[in-house]
Amino acid sequence: MAGYAIIKLGGKQYVVREGEKLLVDRLDVDENKTFKPDVIFEGGDGKAEISPKGNPVTAKVLAHVQGDKIRIGKYRRRTGYRRHTGFRSKLTQIQIESIGAKQTTRKSSGTTSSRTRTTKPKEDT
Repeated sequence: MAGYAIIKLGGKQYVVREGEKLLVDRLDVDENKTFKPDVIFEGGDGKAEISPKGNPVTAKVLAHVQGDKIRIGKYRRRTGYRRHTGFRSKLTQIQIESIGAKQTTRKSSGTTSSRTRTTKPKEDT
C-alpha cells in the first residue's frame, strides 16, 4: 500500500491519499461506479515510482454536484454601466478507494515437477 499518489483528471493534477474525498470537474462516469484515473506518480513508505504500470489507483464516483454560486459584477464609474451575472461549476465528488496495485500471489509448490517418478532409481554396485 502506497502513502500517496498524484493523479490526472480533466487536465488537472491532484495529490490523493487512500480514503480521501475530493471535488473534481464533471466526469463522464455514472454515480456509484468505480474508475481508474491516470497515475503520474506513486510514493510513500520509502518508495517512489514515476508513472507506475497497472493503474494502481481506484476511485469511486459518489455524486454529481454543483459548486458554489459565483457572482460576477461589472461596473464603470460615471456612465451608469452595471452588469451582473453568475456561475455555478459542475463538479463530481469522488472518493479514493485504494492506492497501490493489488499483487497477485501464486502458491509455489516447491521443487516438485509435473512428472512423477514411478520406478526406483538404479543403484550402483
